[in-house]
Amino acid sequence: MEKIEPVVTIESLDQEGRGVAHHEGKVIFIEGALIGERVTYSSYRKKPSFENAVVQRVLKQSYMRVQPKCAHFDLCGGCSMQHLDARAQVAAKQRILEDNLQRIGKVRPETILAPIYGETWGYRQRARLSVRHVLKKGKTLVGFHEKRSSFIADMQHCEILPPKIASLLPLLAQLNEQLSVRDQLPQIEVAVGEHVDVLVLRILQALSPADEALLKQFADAHQVQFWTQTKGPETVKPFYPLDAPALTYSMPEFGIEMPYAPTEFTQVNSAMNRLMVGRALRLLAPKSKERIADFFCGLGNFTLPIARSGAQVLGIEGSAALVKRAEQNAAHNGLSANTKFEAMNLFETDEKALAAKGRFDKWLVDPPRDGGIELVKAITPEIAPQRIVYVSCNPATLARDAEVLVNVKGYRIKAAGVMNMFPHTSHVESIAVFTKP
Repeated sequence: MEKIEPVVTIESLDQEGRGVAHHEGKVIFIEGALIGERVTYSSYRKKPSFENAVVQRVLKQSYMRVQPKCAHFDLCGGCSMQHLDARAQVAAKQRILEDNLQRIGKVRPETILAPIYGETWGYRQRARLSVRHVLKKGKTLVGFHEKRSSFIADMQHCEILPPKIASLLPLLAQLNEQLSVRDQLPQIEVAVGEHVDVLVLRILQALSPADEALLKQFADAHQVQFWTQTKGPETVKPFYPLDAPALTYSMPEFGIEMPYAPTEFTQVNSAMNRLMVGRALRLLAPKSKERIADFFCGLGNFTLPIARSGAQVLGIEGSAALVKRAEQNAAHNGLSANTKFEAMNLFETDEKALAAKGRFDKWLVDPPRDGGIELVKAITPEIAPQRIVYVSCNPATLARDAEVLVNVKGYRIKAAGVMNMFPHTSHVESIAVFTKP
């Protein structure tokens, strides 16, 4: 008897960019399906209350569906939303943000900020590429993992990497085939700066003289700089050429240039980072003589632009290495006089530890995906800042923290909106501003 394929109508998109439907009392999350479409699907994971699936046939197509630009889209796990119009992607992310704030945080922004758009292709200046010699294929693969798999996608190009780096994928695969460490090079980290393109080779075995010669030849031919990493982050060092320009990004609006090491955290999209910092500073409105805190400050991405206003800024970061880099960047930009940086575990802070830092007029908070729940819970009336600008890479933890700020600490959520830092992926970057009445 022929199996009847279930047909469902897609009701919404979830936080991973999957279509959401219901069938026989279950929620079905369907990769590749869009709102309003009627589709059939094939499930690859079944649980009592939900199933994960991939679209099989689109019976009624959304007007927002587009042909993916990348030939590897169906296989590669690097992108999940290329089949959705770029503007519609941003609208979907805005809805995800608003839904999270309302459903998790039980808050509603007084103003929805207009989304910030950027280039939709060739934007990804930071990437971690996997490398593997595959015996069955008789060649090396360099790229991102396949969807839902530890296998590396067999890709010859990537539309979201800068064109020069994308064009090097098959050439790096060929290079690896010639190395004696062919099976001891699992990863290449990419960092594209304004004056140099860096490739960090994660190597588990020493390079031979012949390997070194091949790498130097490749670097000269393609105008890249190789670094090597043999163990932890402390082993990252430049290999060739040693006289390459420093790795930097800049924020011309604030007259800031930021040197960084290729494995230190920076945003993957420097053009969007400039727009994001600009929006954050306009919402924060720093003034000369104000005392401002920048929590989870990293290498000073927000701290130094804030300091340009003449405010006294304290940057706090969990990584001592990043604190050191931030201090160097402050000196590099002539901002040491009104900046200070400290290492502190903000995930374990409490009222006493936070009160010891004193009161600030304003805060900027830019936490990782886990959010800053302990930080916002530690606010007391004595040290509560008048304004908090919160930059988030996870709308769920932003919403959780917003509930504390609004419903416990007495703030108003004045505005919130999204910034399309990662086009064609489900990643939602957002910003919110909280003020005291």
